Amino acid sequence: MSSKARAFTTLGFAIATILFNIFSQAPFPLNGQTSRDIANRFDPNYFLPANYVFSIWGVIYTVVLIYGIYQALPAHRDNRLLDSIRPWFWLSCVSNMVWLVLFHFNQFALSTVAMVVLLVSLVVMYLRLRQPNGLTNRGYWAVSVAMSIYFGWITVATVANFTYVFLDLGWDGFGIAAETWGAVMVVVGGLIALGIAYVNRDLAYGGVIIWAFVGIFARHQAVAVVGLPSLLMAALVAAGVALAYWMHQRSSSPTRMALS
Repeated sequence: MSSKARAFTTLGFAIATILFNIFSQAPFPLNGQTSRDIANRFDPNYFLPANYVFSIWGVIYTVVLIYGIYQALPAHRDNRLLDSIRPWFWLSCVSNMVWLVLFHFNQFALSTVAMVVLLVSLVVMYLRLRQPNGLTNRGYWAVSVAMSIYFGWITVATVANFTYVFLDLGWDGFGIAAETWGAVMVVVGGLIALGIAYVNRDLAYGGVIIWAFVGIFARHQAVAVVGLPSLLMAALVAAGVALAYWMHQRSSSPTRMALS
């Protein structure tokens, strides 16, 4: 397959995934239910953010389309880096659509497998894009930032998907209160996200995590054991990204380099 064919295949996958996501929700949602309907059906789910948080899918659709168009432009079709992530993007698109079908038909355990495949494909793309790659400033926004946003949300969504499995199975949490498990998942998920955002000085990834955790606080603020850790983890991720940027700027400043 030529580079042009691979580039337009990638654009086709991007458009197909966006359209499939849109039409799976309205006007005739898959299996007669939207993803939001399913998420809200599980109560209590203390890792579930407020409904408005899911509007981030609009942002994800937009950046995925921008990426698809950018990599298909004549000037970028032969870019080795972009070509190296195309198969992983195709896998992410397939797993995204498979997840939707399984999730809407209440196959939560199988949907988690699809979600993990989606997460892994995004991790591979993310790691390749974090290496020195020679992307222009436009390329950085069209590709690296796009995948950071997508990866950030799927990080949260993967944890949430596991909660659906446990709740669907009626797991009693070893007798531990659901609120406590919610707090544990918030803290563990937040620390993992903090590490990724800090190490990579990734504002886009960190911003998505902050958006999600503030949304968890908004939904569960009346439950202090869940609401407060959610707000704390959002603040820690923000502080971690800011600290990483500050340390990077300080270490690379001309004055410091002259003194070293």
